[in-house]
Order: sequence, then C-alpha cells, then structure tokens
Amino acid sequence: MRSRTAKLPISLVALCTALSLVTSGCNRKAFSAEIPASELLAGIDANAAPLILDVRTPEEFARGHVPGARNIAIDELARRIDELSGHRQEEIVVYCEGGPRAERASDLLADAGFDSVRHLEGDMSGWRAAGLPTDN
Repeated sequence: MRSRTAKLPISLVALCTALSLVTSGCNRKAFSAEIPASELLAGIDANAAPLILDVRTPEEFARGHVPGARNIAIDELARRIDELSGHRQEEIVVYCEGGPRAERASDLLADAGFDSVRHLEGDMSGWRAAGLPTDN
C-alpha cells in the first residue's frame, strides 16, 4: 500500500515541507540583538551601562549576578513590567542562566513597547565561565 504523499507530485511535497519549516518558528521572536559580555563589562566599568535585567529567580540572583543588574524573575515580569516603564526608549540588556527565560523576557518587553532589548551573549553561565566579576 502506498502512502498518501506518494500520490502527490514531489514538488508539492517539497513545498509543503518548506512551508512547514518556515512557519514552525513564526510564533517565536528572536533576540533583537546580542551584546557580548566584554562590551557590557566595558559599559559597567565606564558607568555607562544600560539597564541590566536579570530574569532568574531571587535565589539564583543572590548567588551572584552581573554587577548593577536588577532582578525581576521571569514569572513576575508581566505583572511588574510597569516598574520598567521609564526605560521604554532606552537600551535594556536581559539575561538568565542559559537563554530560554531571557528570550521570554525579550518577547514580553518587545510586546510592551520597549524599543531596544538586547540579550547578554552567553547569559550568566557564560559570564561566570569567562571569570567576569559578579555581585552577591
């Protein structure tokens, strides 16, 4: 017995496959831009850093965070987003431990009208692995 796709012209199968691959990522926004840790650290050292938002839990934050970071856990961000309203036109750098929570935060911020959201390349795990300074 032949499958249903065996009856379709190969070009139609290829088209359907391509459309499926293209649209599977349409519901996810990519980070608007990434900022290397070295660039963020230079801004921190020059007292010219943007708002740095750590979306990990308070417990993770207490164990060490990027100097000057503000902590609003991802589970609280939607409810507390108005606390950041004064920064809508400014750059915000967001990070978590490994990326997924930061991506959710970037989406929330973009949907709320924040103009310039950047993601810390490597997140906290990369910052720590590079031996960069942390605050506790």
